[in-house]
Amino acid sequence: MGEAFTNFLGGSPLNRLSWLRTSHSFLNAVVVSPTTRWILFNGGQPLIASHPGTQTRSLALLSTDDVKPLLGAEPFFGQCEQEGEHCAPDVPVLEAARVRGPPIVFLGLEEAEASGSALPSSDFKDPHAAVEKLKGTPYFSVDVVDLDENKINEVIENTELAKDGSTLAFLEPRAAMSSLDVYTAGIFAEARSMFCPACGSPVYSLWAGWKLACTSLLPWADNADKKPCPSGQGLHNFAHPRTDPVVIMAAIDESGEKILLGRNKKFPVKFYSALAGFIEPGESFEDAVKREMWEEAGVKVWNIRYHSGQPWPYPANLMVGFYATADSSAPIRTDLDNELEDARWYTREEVLAVLRHPSGTNFSRRDYKKLAEIQDGPDNKPATNNTQSGAEVNSNNELPFRIPSSTAIAGVLIQHWAEGKILVGADVNGFTAKGNL
Repeated sequence: MGEAFTNFLGGSPLNRLSWLRTSHSFLNAVVVSPTTRWILFNGGQPLIASHPGTQTRSLALLSTDDVKPLLGAEPFFGQCEQEGEHCAPDVPVLEAARVRGPPIVFLGLEEAEASGSALPSSDFKDPHAAVEKLKGTPYFSVDVVDLDENKINEVIENTELAKDGSTLAFLEPRAAMSSLDVYTAGIFAEARSMFCPACGSPVYSLWAGWKLACTSLLPWADNADKKPCPSGQGLHNFAHPRTDPVVIMAAIDESGEKILLGRNKKFPVKFYSALAGFIEPGESFEDAVKREMWEEAGVKVWNIRYHSGQPWPYPANLMVGFYATADSSAPIRTDLDNELEDARWYTREEVLAVLRHPSGTNFSRRDYKKLAEIQDGPDNKPATNNTQSGAEVNSNNELPFRIPSSTAIAGVLIQHWAEGKILVGADVNGFTAKGNL
């Protein structure tokens, strides 16, 4: 059911060339290629270009020449104790290491040919010659949050995009999604997911940003009177950038004509969505769906079925979408974990009326900021709930509630149900897909 559907932010078009992440000779050669493009972040906020005369925006894709003043001294990968020194290629704890300068991640190669032109690692004995054989666009990303703001602004003002008249600015990432097409959304999700690792000790990057290692493992580290770092042995010698799984689910009643939606206390005004929650240790996806539906809405669910997944880099989540069956006549309770302000059943006609309304799934930058604060933690007052019962659009064309857009998996789950792209109870196993599902 889920294999044929790709959510917004999923389906990255890049060949990640994972077997070449350890080769600093390859990376130092490809990073200076004239075809290479960069995605710039500032504390996780992407650089967005507003184009003159067209009222459109897009992810700013910069050249290496554009960003070089921000990257620090060469070599960019395979750095050693002294600045400018290349480390030996056969030292595992220094494979494509970057121990100074802003964090850089090699994202992969957009191949020019559908059949793929990426070369195996054995063909990179002469990295410069091999890079010349690559057909496509290499992508890197860098986060400049720790650099001088004046220097960042100076570099941005001198990019080719700025010289061509585009206005470049770092935007809140959720709001920036409206500037992305399906293609760049997948690259953006991969890039942003790499800048939110959690580690309590100093680390340095390996494999072009894909692995982090303890600085006590460096050959020149002063470890006098210290016990060896446990991360230097066994299978746990690296800390990978984190990914936190989240179940997100839409409960459908047994008739198939009603859907349960909830409203978090800090949601923007009139906003309702599918329910969601983090997977807990020792818990299956199905167990998490049952637990979260009960904790948030006091609803018992069964007949749980997977729909699709979506990478959600805010900061490092994998959203796993499900449908489940529930009894719409049973009481709803939001007083168990007190996370929701309200939860209620909506009919198909009510949801379709919102989907057809021009503002039904549209959100302002302020709305996106409020949604971000739910996860990021500022102690703001809960949004006022002005939601009315029923969902008929009134005579003033005012919406009684709003729902997520199809750029979020919650919006996809709601929309696919409302438009009849999934059937409920069509066979003994639960959901039967139709259309493109």
